Amino acid sequence: MKSLAAVKRRTLDVIRVFRSPVDATKGRVRAGSLDLPCALGSLGIVRSKREGDGGTPAGCFRVLTVLYRPDRARRPRTALPIRRIGPDDGWCDDPGSRLYNRPVRLPHRARHERLFRQDHLYDVVLDLDWNRRPAVPGRGSAIFLHSARPAFGPTEGCVAVGRNAIARLVERLGPRTRIRIG
Repeated sequence: MKSLAAVKRRTLDVIRVFRSPVDATKGRVRAGSLDLPCALGSLGIVRSKREGDGGTPAGCFRVLTVLYRPDRARRPRTALPIRRIGPDDGWCDDPGSRLYNRPVRLPHRARHERLFRQDHLYDVVLDLDWNRRPAVPGRGSAIFLHSARPAFGPTEGCVAVGRNAIARLVERLGPRTRIRIG
């Protein structure tokens, strides 16, 4: 088993996400020697993201935190900050809330997404630095890199890779790594 120091030495500077020329909702994630199929939002990659539009925002993003469910996944081996997901974890996607595009504790009055899901999409989640500091209401929230649906169906704006691939990808991430979409 690799030590965390070995993981830190092997982190990549840039991971690229490309759209398929045939299907805008599908693409590839290239992380060094890893070349993974991915799902994108129902609109594909967009330059102007809006809340609920189904677009995956183009740009270059830091990974802020790796979230994981300890009841379903091992603690990821990564040089990034890690946080456990529990039943009371959610994400505010209500543009009218002062907590828009931030993690929240459930129950929560404003519209939100539950992170502790029945499916396996959020067993391991990379929180991308989209629409933060400051969060602009309506510009989009909860842009993650997470596990894909069966047959790589479209996301609501995130990037999604296979369940088994996400652990291999997370090992290659460090504080300097950027995810370049588009």
